[in-house]
Amino acid sequence: MEKLERLIANTEEVVTIEELKTVLNKPNPKAYIGFEPSGVVHLGWKICTNKIKDFLACGFDFTILLADWHAYINDKLGGDLEKIKLCGKYMEDCFAAMGIEKEKVRFVYASDYVNDSKYWELVLKTAKATSVARVKRAMDIMGRAEDEAEKDLSKLFYPAMQVSDIFYLNLDVAYGGMDQRHAHMLARDVAKKLGLRPPVAIHTPLLTGLQAGSRMNPTEFKSPLDDYSLGSQRISSSQPQLNPNLGSTASPSDFKMSKSKPDTMISIHDTPDIVKKKMSKAYCPEKQIKGNPVLEICKFVIFPDLDGKSFLIERPERFGGNLEFSTYTDLEQAFIAGLHPLDLKNATANHINKILEPVHVFFEKHPENLQKMKTAGILL
Repeated sequence: MEKLERLIANTEEVVTIEELKTVLNKPNPKAYIGFEPSGVVHLGWKICTNKIKDFLACGFDFTILLADWHAYINDKLGGDLEKIKLCGKYMEDCFAAMGIEKEKVRFVYASDYVNDSKYWELVLKTAKATSVARVKRAMDIMGRAEDEAEKDLSKLFYPAMQVSDIFYLNLDVAYGGMDQRHAHMLARDVAKKLGLRPPVAIHTPLLTGLQAGSRMNPTEFKSPLDDYSLGSQRISSSQPQLNPNLGSTASPSDFKMSKSKPDTMISIHDTPDIVKKKMSKAYCPEKQIKGNPVLEICKFVIFPDLDGKSFLIERPERFGGNLEFSTYTDLEQAFIAGLHPLDLKNATANHINKILEPVHVFFEKHPENLQKMKTAGILL
């Protein structure tokens, strides 16, 4: 697989393809993804770790920013910086557990450079080049609405800091989920005003919460699968969709798998029985593709991890016997043709448990930070 094909596989948006081609011609291109250390890691991170592996395979110098001060601003873990930093160490373990070799990436904390005056110079220049209205529109990168900018002044600093992270780290590519789109587009606009290199923005889908479809009209919910009709890899520039339950324009983060909604997400620490129980309750209407979180997990988490093996659905002979699928497209077609949702759910749970097995083994061997998280009351 060529580098470009590998990097855009299973992405929802690339801005722009031509700029990415130019970056790929550089000897040591730089990319990053940023996370707030804020709690338990869920299955949706597998999309990120798979894409990080793609970046590494394509020769990128890759940075994982553990944005501790950003988490403080965003009131995560009660604004306790010590707990936030502890969570950062736990997250480093999570990346390793999901197959990211620590020596091949660079973990950076915002606290590593907040004392550098050059960083704050970038923050001020970014702020000068950005209107307050534009900053408020970018508040969804924090999982917050525009009006929450009034809560305290620091909330308005956050988008300017995230943009300045990109400049300070001298990045060629800013990678994240679709919830980070506003920040990355702001960085591109500000870069042009300041005479800096605009970062290429690569965005992957956000996994929908297991019950999200059942809470809303699927015809008004834009699922990541809407841009992947029958397994295609069309790059889109999706716009926020109206959600009648919210009464306003919904951002991609409104329906994503989230640790704040434990019953609708799969933690990487969930036991096989818990995974099966959660999947049994997942929204999966018969023959429906759009807004179907079970199919999203199959497409974006399981199939990229099969490594040439088939997706196996085990069934008794009286119900038609076992089925095997070598591509997601084939599975989707079978579901449209009448594959029973329960068969799909059971198989998906089995494959998820296979993915999580080495994660559990890792933490059995390296329990220290996970145990500290439990002792601190961050994880149960």
